[in-house]
Amino acid sequence: MIIEKLAYSLHLGSDRNKRNSARNTAKTNKSGTTSLSNNAIQNARGLSRVDKHNYRKYDNDQDNIEIIRGTSSLYDDVKRLYIDEFEDSRIEYNKKQTRENRKINDYFTHVSNNSKNDLACEIIIELGDKKYWDTKDLEFKKRMTSVYEEQVSDLESLVPNFKVASAIIHYDETSPHLHIVGVPVKNKNKNGMEKQVGKSDVFTKESLRKLQDKMRILCIESFNKEYKLNHTLKQKMKGRGIDYHVSEMDNYQEMKKELEKNQEKLTLANEKALELDTISKNTKDLVNNLKTTITSKDKYVLKQEDKDKIINYIEKVDKTNKEYKNIQTLSITLNNVDEELKDNKEKIKILTENNEALNLRIETLNKNIDKKNKEIKELKEENNKLKQMVIKWKQKFFDIINFISNKIFNKHDREKYMDVTTDLFENDLIEYKTYDSIREDYEYSVKKDKNRDDFEIGM
Repeated sequence: MIIEKLAYSLHLGSDRNKRNSARNTAKTNKSGTTSLSNNAIQNARGLSRVDKHNYRKYDNDQDNIEIIRGTSSLYDDVKRLYIDEFEDSRIEYNKKQTRENRKINDYFTHVSNNSKNDLACEIIIELGDKKYWDTKDLEFKKRMTSVYEEQVSDLESLVPNFKVASAIIHYDETSPHLHIVGVPVKNKNKNGMEKQVGKSDVFTKESLRKLQDKMRILCIESFNKEYKLNHTLKQKMKGRGIDYHVSEMDNYQEMKKELEKNQEKLTLANEKALELDTISKNTKDLVNNLKTTITSKDKYVLKQEDKDKIINYIEKVDKTNKEYKNIQTLSITLNNVDEELKDNKEKIKILTENNEALNLRIETLNKNIDKKNKEIKELKEENNKLKQMVIKWKQKFFDIINFISNKIFNKHDREKYMDVTTDLFENDLIEYKTYDSIREDYEYSVKKDKNRDDFEIGM
């Protein structure tokens, strides 16, 4: 199976991308997309422009785009998110204002007209470049839907204060890429509304760097899971993560030390080879100049001195050849180890990335659990407070009913308190059972006083 290295990018729309240099870079982007030309969404006009671009409303071509979050109107989705997130805070803020001109009638419009804040943020995510995707058909590309769906969920888990309004995939360009539009929210503000838009609070240079590091690990893990592949990530050009090099492997270092130990033998073998070149020439001359015997032309006369030279030459050749074979074997072994370690390096990288992705998901899950536990604790405390308040007001209610009941037995007060009781009942402020009980007391009181009056008259 071929292991390929894929590039990953996560860009957040910024005012800096309005520069001509950024636009020129976008035109020559290797991915074949214009992801680097994304500007900050500063106002309603900018949001409308992004809406038309992301949903291909300029050319009415929606066949190869896929909406995975939101509706077919980005503009409406963001306006709806503003209502869901900020309306309660806006109402509470307005209650505290004594001057009408300080009240906020529509927070969406309020932020849109304020040049200090961005109305929304756009994040563009892309895995793989033009070279990789050029060889893939549309069916293969569209499997990225599940990968990018997980990226949206991962983004929401890692940055819970970034509220996603829309997420859409573009399959109509060379490289499938994801557009996410949302609103960064900051809470517990002392000035103005308690909850406000806060891009600079949610996204900082450092938080973006950490976010990209985490998101790219999660993305390649999702990709390999969907496609059943073992691809890895290309190293980041800036702030790249730790990556093992073959020379850092323990076995390689040991073999390298062995090679260094044999370097002297190799040098010596080279010297002997040069020496053999000279001896070989002399021996060749010696053989060529041998004289034949008187009795036979097929027999040559060899002096003892020359014989010793030839034997010495043969021994040197044997010894040098043996040493060369040893070094050659070591060299071949090192080459094999080198290739094997390179292969292992890629496997280790895949396992490392998968492990990092798993740890990230566990870490995020634990954070969410801690957050939910904290919320549960706060709700329990609030619930206890509410219980105490209910008990308190319930007791007050009974006290009021008892007070009215006591007044009912007073001849001078009962008419007016009965009228009050009737008004409370007719306005659904007391139940019929309570009303009926007081009415019975009232009738009993009236009857009792009447009997007393009749008795006094009779006397």
